[in-house]
Amino acid sequence: MKRLLGATVAVAAIMGASAVAAQDYSLSPNYGEVRLSSGFSPDPHTVSVTAGGTIDAAKLGSPCSGRISDAPDVQVTYSPGSLPLIFRTASDSDTTLVVNAPDGQWYCDDDGFTDLGAEVRFNSPRSGNYDVWIGTFGGGTAAATLYVTELNDASDYGGGNSGGGGTINSGLTATYGEVRLNSGFTPDPHRVSLTAGGSIEASTAARDCSGMVAAAPDYQITYSAGSLPLVIRTESGSDTTLLVNGPGGEWYCDDDSGGGTNAQVRLNKPSSGVYDIWVGTFGSDTASASLLITEVP
Repeated sequence: MKRLLGATVAVAAIMGASAVAAQDYSLSPNYGEVRLSSGFSPDPHTVSVTAGGTIDAAKLGSPCSGRISDAPDVQVTYSPGSLPLIFRTASDSDTTLVVNAPDGQWYCDDDGFTDLGAEVRFNSPRSGNYDVWIGTFGGGTAAATLYVTELNDASDYGGGNSGGGGTINSGLTATYGEVRLNSGFTPDPHRVSLTAGGSIEASTAARDCSGMVAAAPDYQITYSAGSLPLVIRTESGSDTTLLVNGPGGEWYCDDDSGGGTNAQVRLNKPSSGVYDIWVGTFGSDTASASLLITEVP
């Protein structure tokens, strides 16, 4: 079940006509695309996905395995330097990886990262598009996180979790609900009372983030942007932090920019889409807090 499909195996040798029709990297990725250049920050770049699908990755040839979707889950357009390029998965379920690299070849793995997580590594990566599928070894679907990193040591960002609730996961239902807001919404601010904090370090999502958060988002906003900024901030008697996953899979975080010990994330030109929000505590305790969503900071 392990490691990579070697670069000496040509696409034509491992794919039949039905497989070509099944995995179509020309389709729009399910969870978006991103451009990364060597030395990118934050590292790792993370994307929350629903792993799995109806297609047997074994059709691509050994050692590919698991059930994947038709379209790629994520497309990474990468400009290399001197560092390796590494794809990893984390999930409470057994996940697999399938990567179509710029050389047109397929690279696959199961369990190369942890007992439940896969890893595909390019020690001398090429410039171009990497189309990535995250599969489930046992079939069905599962919430998972894709890590794109140039770091050899997974402990640098906490990506070694094999499950057990130790992974920030935007695929989980928001603990304190969700809302749809259009630019110009009233009342402004939109306010939510919640309990901040959790057992997971926010830095596992993005290295420069701080505080302790829960696995599931605290709140989710589906936002239709206009000409106004979007500001997300906290109010609390305790030291709070913010972690926000934007519509394009990008991470935003803050501690103390909201005045005193309150946090604030300000997006001057926000995109339309889903924003998952975690309110953390700078210490290990939980705290009562208010989350404010405003266009009039």
